[in-house]
Amino acid sequence: MYIAHIRSFDGEIQTVRQHLTETCQLAEAIGKKINVQYLAGLAGLLHDMGKYTTEFKEYILAAVQNPDNPPKRGTVDHSTAGGRLLFEHYYGKYNTVEDIMVEVVGNAILSHHGYLQDYITPDLELKFLHRIKEKELKGYNEAKVNFFREVLTIEDFQSYVVKAIEDLKNFISRINVGELNSSIMFLTKYIFSALIDADRTSTRQFEENTQPQEIQLHHLLKDYHEKLLQKIESFKRPGQETSTINRLRHEMSLQCEQIAEKPSNIYSLSIPTGGGKTLASLRYALKHAILHHKKRVIYIVPFTTIIEQNAEEVRRILNDPSNILEHHSNVYPDQLSAERAEAEDGVMNVSQKLLLAKDNLDAPIIFTTMVQFLNVFYATGTRNIRRLHNLSESVIIFDEVQKVPIKCISLFNQAVNFLKNHCHSSIVLCTATQPALRNVEHNLQIGESAEMIGNIDQVIDEFSRVEIINQASVRMSTNDLAEFIIDQTNQFSSQLIILNTKSVVKELYRKLKETISEDGVFHLSTSMCAMHRKDILQKIKDKLMKKESIICVSTQLIEAGVDVSFQSVIRSLSGLDSIAQAAGRCNRHGEFKKGTVYLIDHEEESLKWLPEINIGKKITNKMLVDLSENPNSHGGDLLSRQALEYFFKNFYKEMAYDLDYPIKALAVKMTDLLINDRSKSDWYSAYSSKNSEKFPMFSHGSFQTAARHFSVIANQTTSILVPYGDGKEVIADINGNEKIEDWSLLFRQAQHYSVNVYDQEFSRLKDAGAIIVYFDGQLFSLDESYYSREYGIDLEGEAERSEFIF
Repeated sequence: MYIAHIRSFDGEIQTVRQHLTETCQLAEAIGKKINVQYLAGLAGLLHDMGKYTTEFKEYILAAVQNPDNPPKRGTVDHSTAGGRLLFEHYYGKYNTVEDIMVEVVGNAILSHHGYLQDYITPDLELKFLHRIKEKELKGYNEAKVNFFREVLTIEDFQSYVVKAIEDLKNFISRINVGELNSSIMFLTKYIFSALIDADRTSTRQFEENTQPQEIQLHHLLKDYHEKLLQKIESFKRPGQETSTINRLRHEMSLQCEQIAEKPSNIYSLSIPTGGGKTLASLRYALKHAILHHKKRVIYIVPFTTIIEQNAEEVRRILNDPSNILEHHSNVYPDQLSAERAEAEDGVMNVSQKLLLAKDNLDAPIIFTTMVQFLNVFYATGTRNIRRLHNLSESVIIFDEVQKVPIKCISLFNQAVNFLKNHCHSSIVLCTATQPALRNVEHNLQIGESAEMIGNIDQVIDEFSRVEIINQASVRMSTNDLAEFIIDQTNQFSSQLIILNTKSVVKELYRKLKETISEDGVFHLSTSMCAMHRKDILQKIKDKLMKKESIICVSTQLIEAGVDVSFQSVIRSLSGLDSIAQAAGRCNRHGEFKKGTVYLIDHEEESLKWLPEINIGKKITNKMLVDLSENPNSHGGDLLSRQALEYFFKNFYKEMAYDLDYPIKALAVKMTDLLINDRSKSDWYSAYSSKNSEKFPMFSHGSFQTAARHFSVIANQTTSILVPYGDGKEVIADINGNEKIEDWSLLFRQAQHYSVNVYDQEFSRLKDAGAIIVYFDGQLFSLDESYYSREYGIDLEGEAERSEFIF
């Protein structure tokens, strides 16, 4: 008997045959979603073939029997054998479908304890080919004999591979002209995702001794749709349906329901701020999912504040707290090395249980962030990419899509195109400020008639509720701004001030507190955990509802999707998209005849390291000058659709080099490593010149190198659990648990009590003794002296412990 895994609590054995067969079946089900059932199944069938050796059997038994003195790590390679078998039988015909099949499936198999291999490295080495072809594999022939004896005969194996090759041929036949390289790249990632999830699901179910529970998704989505329609009908209160805003909201919502009958595609939903786009988009999504048999609805937003608000609203309407998932961040980092992960595979220690914890976006309604979406496709490690396949057969709504980071524009467009073209997903780009994503080199494949709302310009005019006043001709200091705000309190009962950097926000808040009572001024920051921000936002909403005097000072986290309405907004000059979103927090529901939005230029903001804001600010400033000289320019209104189109076209033109994610350390772009065809690859050309030979593979992508250099946020961040409110109990529960199922639930809860900090901030906190380490450095929490009720994480450690006793 050959061993795949040994259960921790009773010593039960999962045989290699059981594990390979089960993983194959699970992978087939995932592959079937995009019509590559046998291609994915082949990866599952072969991934642990290297465990069919006496050496591995002795290795795993020794590791279990001597946990305090286990065998030396890395002494047994069990993840290369399956790829070697494919290579021996099917590789070498140069760029045939068989060769591509070996590269796609073989890379997934070789990499399933780490990340996909480079086909060519920055040093022009053929890393994948060397490993699959030349690496010495002790016990390989023994593994091969045992595999054919216990799992499949050679004849049955060959028949299965024929089916996999047919899958690949059919996939290639569906690829658009000029997209072969990028489509095969994404297919490789999809097969890798299928294998990772199938492998870990099989292992987790064995360890927990459980069977999968099927959710009746279709019935659940129908129930959700009926509840949503009931809620929408309840909005029609006597006397309210005649108001312009409510009439327009109803008409746009109805149009979304009607568009849902159309085939899956990429659509834009340009409902103005305050137009009810969350419920209108949900109405489309649920109806489309029912009619076109989609598995889930996924909302992708730029900020966690929107997740918290929208998820709560949807939970309340659908009356289902258990099946609506919020996915903010990775509470623990995916930093286990490939060598360690492979060495410990089969032995159920803490590290392995953390890897197996269910974390794969499988709920019927999911709220997650743009960072997490992009990480699924491009970030290193196995936790992110494991979720990729669950983006298929989905309705995906990108809320505030204009917030896609500029360096990720091309990568975002290509990922969305893949989901539309191959994954049977329908995409909605939901924002009042639609970016010009079709007007870039690696463009989004969205049609000219993709807008879901008819007569959109007329709708925008009817939703006009604010007046823009340009105060940016003279720069303001923090003292000047504080005086200006205090002067305005006689005219406005509620003021929202949005500035570009955390430091000036904090300084202005401190200045205002010197004059205004503590309960009249509020501060919001990304240094606070999600639950902390939620509590503050609730206090703000309560005061706004009671029409009490209030001032809120915030970074841009409040300006997209947060349902608050102030009488006046002051916005530090920035890109026009941000200004339009800030204006959406002013007179949002038409409570006043006209709201007022002041544009200012804050002299203490340092934008040296924020080029996107700086360039956006310059373009907006030019547009303000244009309007002062010719009031009819840019559609006669800074917030018109013509103005926004002008802004985005010029913004993308100014930032053209950055759209493809340049990697300065390598003097290449991310698109060169993953998406562009070989004619644009310097490394491909350099290899041929250096070696005076034809490049020996179809694939020339550099998965691992690209992933190692990918980060949505410019500076690397680390997630820290903070002791705010119930956060202390969550931290204690995680530390005191050993069950995978419990960890899965606790990690979801922990997202509400985590804050991402930059590396330099993490180092300062660590040096100060403020970081508490768990699980051998895989989880971090914060000493409560360093978490403030006013500011969140406090690098100075001046928070009082007593403030957490509520």
